[in-house]
Amino acid sequence: MSSQVTVRYWAGARRAAGLNSEILAADTVGAVVSQLSERPALSKVLAASSFLVDGITANLDTPLPAGSTLDVLPPFAGG
Repeated sequence: MSSQVTVRYWAGARRAAGLNSEILAADTVGAVVSQLSERPALSKVLAASSFLVDGITANLDTPLPAGSTLDVLPPFAGG
């Protein structure tokens, strides 16, 4: 059974998703990315994004414990 996790979107990811956050069921970051990649606008952003799980840098193999928060961070510009 997959864990319920909160996915939070930042900057361009928020615009592409059309949401600030949502609850999804998944066991790994990769499983969330796979689900979200079905959305064309978000798919392009995800390809360039980095991820945090409960504030810690994550990769696609990172497990998602129940109740965790996954932040989707697209590249940021600035100085």
